[in-house]
Amino acid sequence: MTETPHTLRDCLAPAKLNLFLHITGRRPDGYHELQTVFQLLDWGDMLHFTLRDDGQIRRETDIPGVPAEHDLTIRAATLLKQHTGSAAGVNIEIDKRLPMGAGLGGGSSDAATTLLALNRLWQLNVPRIELQALALKLGADVPFFIFGKNAFAEGIGEALQEVQLPPRYFLVVTPKVQVPTAAIFAETGLTRDTRPLIITDFLAQQSLSSTWPDHFGHNDMQRVVAEKHAEVAEALEWFDRVTAAPARMTGSGASVFATYHSINEAKRIQSRLPPGWNSTVAASLDTHPLFAFVA
Repeated sequence: MTETPHTLRDCLAPAKLNLFLHITGRRPDGYHELQTVFQLLDWGDMLHFTLRDDGQIRRETDIPGVPAEHDLTIRAATLLKQHTGSAAGVNIEIDKRLPMGAGLGGGSSDAATTLLALNRLWQLNVPRIELQALALKLGADVPFFIFGKNAFAEGIGEALQEVQLPPRYFLVVTPKVQVPTAAIFAETGLTRDTRPLIITDFLAQQSLSSTWPDHFGHNDMQRVVAEKHAEVAEALEWFDRVTAAPARMTGSGASVFATYHSINEAKRIQSRLPPGWNSTVAASLDTHPLFAFVA
């Protein structure tokens, strides 16, 4: 990242993985109660911010299918400006690297990076807990990226506890299909009654299994998505058939991932993927790159 008084460039908006995703109930307002562990990755979109002195907020990058007024970065900047009464403006450029509709948190992470970067660029000094509450208005995953640490999450994803995760490398495969999260949550066949666990259930696996946390829990959305999207089922089946590493879907899909102890091991498996499959090898992160931008 490069920083001047008027610019913040090369700000990483990191992807996330759901190491497991249990849906434990449904609230009267229609939102689902869930439990998950969020893992940050050293791979994501790259955002660039340039200060404007006329108060305008503009996206300088065209993103097919995403009008500027619907872009979460613009919505985040506008929300922060309204919340603080700042007179500043910004130009936002987005180097879009994460596939959309993949369960990697791309839009949510972009929104969080925007909030963190503008908190610094606009010299607002909004505290982290306040920024997390503001972020929830943009989506259930956005507070996690403001929280900035790998986390055990409950509620709709906003109740967060930091967890220490071992260093890992992940092979992430993204089938060429976009999975709409709202549609999957609305599926009648979705399991919504997984038994709630406590954080120590997860942490205990560190001492019990050399492959922790690879085999812990499941993703309640995976079966439904695989039934609706053959490409996701094919990717999961390939890992089961060809490699010793189990694969799991992240979020509501479509990306699936497997976990490895070394980058060479992950790249060796990546080299065996069928031609044309979209894949990335990414390392785990402990802390969001812009964590220090907020107290």
